[in-house]
Amino acid sequence: MTKTIDTSTSVSFALVAKVKDYFQLMKFTLSFTVVFSCVICYLMAPKVVVYNWGMIVLLFVAGLLITGSANAINQAVEKDTDALMKRTLKRPVASGRMRAEEAYIFAFISGVIGVAMMWYFFNLSSALLSAFSLFLYAFIYTPLKKVNSIAVLIGGFPGALPCLIGWVAGQDAFTAGGWVLFTIQFLWQFPHFWAIAWVAHNDYSKAGFKLLPNEKGPTKYTALQTIMYSVLMIPVGLLPAYLNMSGQVSMWILLACNLFMVFQSVRLYREMTVKAARRVMFSSYIYLPIVLFALLADKIPGA
Repeated sequence: MTKTIDTSTSVSFALVAKVKDYFQLMKFTLSFTVVFSCVICYLMAPKVVVYNWGMIVLLFVAGLLITGSANAINQAVEKDTDALMKRTLKRPVASGRMRAEEAYIFAFISGVIGVAMMWYFFNLSSALLSAFSLFLYAFIYTPLKKVNSIAVLIGGFPGALPCLIGWVAGQDAFTAGGWVLFTIQFLWQFPHFWAIAWVAHNDYSKAGFKLLPNEKGPTKYTALQTIMYSVLMIPVGLLPAYLNMSGQVSMWILLACNLFMVFQSVRLYREMTVKAARRVMFSSYIYLPIVLFALLADKIPGA
């Protein structure tokens, strides 16, 4: 009896550990954030006038599978470099708890199912965009990170495509609103990611990643680039109101958020410290949900 209980307990622990590893493999928190953007932009589409929770859940699941697939490939490709960095060495493939082949199999199955769901339940355009985004992130951006900092620019496209995917899934068309939402998230990624790269510069350098715009590391040039993209976010943030996608309330919220990002970026330029970079990083984390929820709450129906 004792042996049976012990065996059952061991199996349960092993199962829980395996599920936990798969959650880490797909970078669940990051994937959730990406899919959140996709779902909000889907709900922003003018054709989506009623919240069909069944469709929302299907979009969420498909998005998690596709994003999880890209992240699994990323970890399989970067298993050796992940093992060199403190913040990633405990990932399942890097730590040796999971073989790279298992990660690739998971990525293939989840990617195929996710793209198929987008095609079947939504439309072909959103499915093709999803497949393109997965390919761009896993096979172009991931290996390019060790070659040149232009990887950040390339990575900005799959990082922002979920907004366009969500819009196209809801609207069945590539219209201006989708491109505006794409541009908002595209520009946001630069101060966001460069702040992260600034904070984690030593770890990234150890792994051979070239992610800051200056090869010398965190410099005034990097901070200046952060300011530049934050400033560009200001006029783009006015476009939803200009295109009648959302109202005046959200326009002022976006303007305030964008000015705040500029303010934090200027502080980074003046102080040139990790602490200042953390302020930019955490400000960017708060920025995106506030902006997207404001746009959705202030959506003009039928626009």
